[in-house]
Amino acid sequence: MKYIFVSGGVVSGLGKGITAAAIGLVLKNKGYKVTNIKIDMYLNVDAGTIRPQEHGEVFVTKDGMETDQDLGNYERFIGESLDKSNYITTGQVYKAVIDRERAFGYGGEDVEAIPHVTDEIINRIKCAGKSNKADIVIIELGGTVGEYQNSLFFEASRILRLKQPKDVIQIHVTYLPFLKNIGELKSKPAQQSTHLLNAMGIQPDFIIARSEKIIDDKRKEKLGVFCNLNEEYIISNPDLESVYELPKHFEKQNLGEKIRKKLKLKIKPSTGDLDKWNKFVENKENSKNVVKIAVVGKYFTTGDYKLTDSYVSVIEALKQAAWSQKLIPELHWINSCDFETDNTCLDGYDGIVVPQGWGSRGVEGKIKAVKYARENKIPYLGLCFGMQMAVIEFARNVAGLKGANSVEVDKKTKYPVVHVMPDQKEYLKKKQYGGTIRLGSWPCKLTPKTKLFDAYKKYGKNEDAPWNTENNFKVEVKKDESVIFERHRHRYEVNSEYRERLEKAGLVISGTSPDGKLVEAIELDNHPFFVATQFHPEYIARPLTPHPVFMAFVEAVKNKLK
Repeated sequence: MKYIFVSGGVVSGLGKGITAAAIGLVLKNKGYKVTNIKIDMYLNVDAGTIRPQEHGEVFVTKDGMETDQDLGNYERFIGESLDKSNYITTGQVYKAVIDRERAFGYGGEDVEAIPHVTDEIINRIKCAGKSNKADIVIIELGGTVGEYQNSLFFEASRILRLKQPKDVIQIHVTYLPFLKNIGELKSKPAQQSTHLLNAMGIQPDFIIARSEKIIDDKRKEKLGVFCNLNEEYIISNPDLESVYELPKHFEKQNLGEKIRKKLKLKIKPSTGDLDKWNKFVENKENSKNVVKIAVVGKYFTTGDYKLTDSYVSVIEALKQAAWSQKLIPELHWINSCDFETDNTCLDGYDGIVVPQGWGSRGVEGKIKAVKYARENKIPYLGLCFGMQMAVIEFARNVAGLKGANSVEVDKKTKYPVVHVMPDQKEYLKKKQYGGTIRLGSWPCKLTPKTKLFDAYKKYGKNEDAPWNTENNFKVEVKKDESVIFERHRHRYEVNSEYRERLEKAGLVISGTSPDGKLVEAIELDNHPFFVATQFHPEYIARPLTPHPVFMAFVEAVKNKLK
């Protein structure tokens, strides 16, 4: 097994995750079985209890691990479902070491950072490789070189290379700022971050040079001299119109072949994955008609800035579906708190999406957005919280249940049409929030002759797609065309006590758990497209297999333009 460590320098947010994912695709195209690992430096055991504005979207694996959003990037690029072994945090590592020490697992040794913590890190990396049957394991080290909290992970990478020098390479992603007043890229910050890496005993095999522009030969020469590296191993990674163009950009620089030679891997037949990928990128480039889609959320704002990382999987799923239909998605971020007082900010949109969320803030704005879409016949897609908001809006304004709400928002509501799942009550009483909600891949039985059923029938025929293959170990179910598998992340659900009343008023239950007890999806008749799911289809939407739910939504948006 071979190992590639990807580190970052100068500033965070350079795109190490996209870089690691693109390298994964390039190597997979060369015939190797690849898996990606993300290492986060925080003491949280997982990402489940972190605010989205703090760390971006929480991505959920098929086996229910709440992870960093980069695992979503990995799955989208390499086209494979990862599991909990692909995500490592400082909290996990320290907890495992301390638990082992408490159980006398070290036989009375004094437990220290080196070798015990570094050994735990190395063992987890190797276990992930074995679990995924990988030829090559790509490990992204979170943060930037020089931070005190990630030093043990860098040390683990150094030790692994010391023990297996032929099996490990180091790739350093660093930044060359473009100074407009001078008119050139400056290499000094990149030199300094590489020197910090050298000071830890690590010499990078490749430098991935992030910058606004393609780096020229002069900059490559300077980096080569001061970073002790041959120029051919300095790879340009400029700002691109789309992150999906990066694998092609790397291949132009022969990065895959250079890595193969460094790791002394035998040549294998190409899988052709990159050809399929480039056709997807060509679809994007050939798209013409613009569709305006409003994403009504509440996790956009952080300080004076508006970010979209909280909904990255939703955004990418919309892009994939739009480009597949030769459309240009123009996405607009609407803060649901603003819509509570502004009645005009949804005017002129071709489609409306209300994505995931928690808590009471901005809820009335989301409910207003649902009402706007329903009454104005605007294609609507609700995801998880967005489905719950759709049920509440329908209960209040169609079924006559005035004041209906979720108990998450109003514990004393007269009509709790959304309530806490029964098995969650004890967790909440004991404040056991982390890793206790309904997570991972679960089966859903679709109702025939519904828009949701038709979406999977039309766009979901790929037998290898996750919605057809991710039969998690939790539930035994007989598979047929009406059963799909989708990933979940929720603690609240539609209250079945109100189900009959809602259905009589016209709410269509288009998906349930196989036993019929849990409402998994709803929709409305007499509407161009009004579909909402308790599950998260965005988690398993990928460029080469756009998700059926998003494809059907975008198709409805396109039809609205005619």
